[in-house]
Amino acid sequence: MPDESAVTVVTIAHGRHDHLVRQREVLREVAAGVPHVVVAMEDPEIGRLLEGDPDVVLREVPADALGLPLAAARNLGVATAIDEGAELVVLLDVDCLPGPDLLRRYAEAARAAPGDMLCGPVTYLAAGVRPTRAAELTALTSPHPARPAPPDDQVVRTADHDLFWSLSFAVTPATWARVGGFCEEYVGYGGEDTDLAWSARDRGVGLCWVGGAHAYHQWHPVSAPPVEHLQDIVRNARIAHRRWGRWPMSGWLTAFAERGLIRWEGNDVKVLRDPPSPD
Repeated sequence: MPDESAVTVVTIAHGRHDHLVRQREVLREVAAGVPHVVVAMEDPEIGRLLEGDPDVVLREVPADALGLPLAAARNLGVATAIDEGAELVVLLDVDCLPGPDLLRRYAEAARAAPGDMLCGPVTYLAAGVRPTRAAELTALTSPHPARPAPPDDQVVRTADHDLFWSLSFAVTPATWARVGGFCEEYVGYGGEDTDLAWSARDRGVGLCWVGGAHAYHQWHPVSAPPVEHLQDIVRNARIAHRRWGRWPMSGWLTAFAERGLIRWEGNDVKVLRDPPSPD
């Protein structure tokens, strides 16, 4: 089973250059020498940004006319990590900074629960909070209340795969092969991580929450609901409904309907008008 020396981090990126630079700074501090596969999506500047970084393996995913190919980019990143010899792959959102013990705790959890997908708690940082060193992160720890946050020395298995999120998670190559990776029908924002979790549940792969594997989400503007991604969300929700017979992202879809942006028509959703500017 993997130890920290056999871990590879995977990040997909489009824009958010300041966030990526801070992520690299913190990773160098907490995990010097750990390989980091960065997959650029329609952003040639990322290659220039990371030029000369000896720990980075840069990949680029082909563009898709429908939107950012998030699922395909993550699959390419994991495939690259496994081809490079990773025994544990940690997928970390470009907005997330790794806590001091994130990689160690994921490696320990992979030894305790080798066949499961592993998720760690994520703290959302406030606007204006821009830590660049790991020592600054611990005092900021306040995990998102909508997800489990076990004590730092515990791993808790859950039957609720709907809680999975792709901000910070880890898998062994064997578990990844069993789940099958992200479905690349999903393009643009929303749905691909829910589909991955449902595939895991369908194939008997458990989901564990790993205490102490803290990540820290750097602030950026958001809208609630994310009306700027309306078309992507509806298109991807339809894909999930066709594949699984149920609707994902139901809270967002309900909010869109309440705003008169969509209408339910039997087993389908119709977009009624273009969304306004985000709140």
